[in-house]
Amino acid sequence: MLENTLKKLATADPKKMITYPLIVFLVALLILVIHFPTLGTDLKGGVVITIHGGNADAKDVESLLKAENFEVTVREIKSITGDTRVEVRASTDVNVQRIIELIKSKYPDATISQTQFGPSLSRTAQEQSLKAISLAFLGMAVVVFLFFRVPVPSLTVIFSALSDMVIALALMSIFGLELTQATIAALLMLIGYSVDSNILLTTKLLRRKEDTVEEAYFSAVSTGFTMSTTTLGALASLWAISQAEVIDMIAAVLIFGLLADFMNTWILNAGVLRWYIQRGEKK
Repeated sequence: MLENTLKKLATADPKKMITYPLIVFLVALLILVIHFPTLGTDLKGGVVITIHGGNADAKDVESLLKAENFEVTVREIKSITGDTRVEVRASTDVNVQRIIELIKSKYPDATISQTQFGPSLSRTAQEQSLKAISLAFLGMAVVVFLFFRVPVPSLTVIFSALSDMVIALALMSIFGLELTQATIAALLMLIGYSVDSNILLTTKLLRRKEDTVEEAYFSAVSTGFTMSTTTLGALASLWAISQAEVIDMIAAVLIFGLLADFMNTWILNAGVLRWYIQRGEKK
């Protein structure tokens, strides 16, 4: 069944292969314009109060603090070692000491710690994150152009990587994942995953040894699907088994990006390359 689907893709109309992924990209952009993922505390600033032990319950803590009109986000987090803690996140202008007093009154045996992210530190983190993504894209673009030395295939590879990130961000917004330094690291890793599969396809089609473009595409997609599905399976297992929030978030973002990469590499990029090769053959 999968083989028949891949063969249909190999002979599909290039214009349709280009159109559908572009529509998905535009929808993802629209989602980001309407609702961009919420910035995490490490990027927007705030205070994180952590409760260790004391049999603290996230729902009870949230009810306790909201009864005092505190605007907070409370969640239970399990570490890699299996330890459980409760985190209370709030803006920098809250009365932190009052929150700690309330928690201590309910959970006297709990150990409470706090971490503050000031506006200047958060602004620096935002600037560094933006700089890291920009430099990663610039470095990737230079390498791709130097490798292929042809504008259309090179630009398509770069656009595919951009589309993967945009779609991953849109899915983060839909599923309520925050944009933190951890998820930004996952987006940076996604650039590498995207470029790998796109370079495989582009190299296979532009420097093909097979008789036809369709045969070269089928050969590339057979290898590429195996690579991507293996990675996807590993990430899905990591997400399902892991009890650490940071690992869960990284795995989820990479899963979103890899699913987008299936479409952007094997449909969008393939469609552009087939159109480009056909146009060159006509000349």
